[in-house]
Parts: sequence; structure tokens; C-alpha cells
Amino acid sequence: MTSTPTAFPVPRPGDRTADVQRNTSETQIGVRINLDGAGTSVLSTGIGFFDHMLDQIARHGLIDLQIQAVGDLHIDGHHTVEDVGITLGQAFAQAVGDKKGIRRYGHAYVPLDEALSRVVIDFSGRPGLHMRVPFKSGMVGAFDTQLAYEFFQGFVNHAGVTLHIDNLHGENAHHQAETVFKAFARAVRMAIERDPRMGDVIPSTKGSL
Repeated sequence: MTSTPTAFPVPRPGDRTADVQRNTSETQIGVRINLDGAGTSVLSTGIGFFDHMLDQIARHGLIDLQIQAVGDLHIDGHHTVEDVGITLGQAFAQAVGDKKGIRRYGHAYVPLDEALSRVVIDFSGRPGLHMRVPFKSGMVGAFDTQLAYEFFQGFVNHAGVTLHIDNLHGENAHHQAETVFKAFARAVRMAIERDPRMGDVIPSTKGSL
């Protein structure tokens, strides 16, 4: 269940934060993140299952995350889900900054009953998405499972990351989606962690990412 604190947690000095607004004729999106948070979320997209998945990103990524989205849901969820991905990607790019001292790479396997997913991420500066998730159902609640791809594509394009997502097993679409979002959160958490051995060095032989 999505957490609903009375206020978004106040960042501490040195925390990596961003506040991004994206307004179009189709959606109005606001995203606030703290990459050094505690996993608190304040979420409202109008799509209950999508909020549940975004909560997984906050909770398992230890990211404080606030997302307010108003979209043309009378048409369908496509624009809302895609534009949340875009705006979240922009927020990540802003918050992670020059990437000095981060681990850069992250990976995770997450099971849920019969489902198992693997996610690998590289904060490379180069957008790229490979996603193989054979969902067993077209809908989970009011969420069209095809839109998971659109969310991650929007994120990848604007965060500047390379992302590989594979659902290795799964018979229940809810379980498949939840393992994907949880594994994504864990992989992101690993990748954006500050590595004390890296110091102030950018993790690339090129000297920039």
C-alpha cells in the first residue's frame, strides 16, 4: 500500500535532490526525489496499480519520491504512464549530477512466488533499453501492462541510462510486474550508491558520463 506521510521529508545537507515539473496538453506531472532518502513516497497518478509500482521504487530503492500526475485518463493511461517515466528520468539525471563517486552499475534478481525478474542498469549517459517481459495478462487493475515498457523507455531516454529487464519466470501478471519494479529499485539503489573507494572520481576511463 502506498505510504501517505503528512509532508515530504526534508532533505539533509548533501542529499542529492531534484524537483521537476512537466506540463503538456496531455499531462501535468510533478516529481520530487531525494536519492539519499529513506524510501518514503507520496504518490497520485490516478492509476492505483501504477502508484503501487512507483511505491516499490521508493521503498526498495531507499529513494524519497513524490509524484503528482494529472493526465487524460478518459482516453487511457498511456500518456500519464509515459510522461511520469520521462519526468522521473529527468529528475534522476538532475539529482545524480556529474556522477562522481557513484558505483554506476547495479543489478538485482527479485522473486515473488512463481515470478522472478532480473534488472541490470548502467548510469552510462547512453540511453538504451532491452526489456523482455511476457506478461500473462493485458491488464492489472486499471494498468495496461504494455505501458510498463513505455514507462521504462521514457525513464531511460531522459535519465541517460542503459537498462536491461528480463522476467525469467512468471504466471501472474501482478507478480511479474512487481518483481520487475522491485528489481529495478534494487539495481538503481546499488548503482547510485556512493562508493567510498571512488572518492570524487567519475567511474569511467573517459573521465565523464
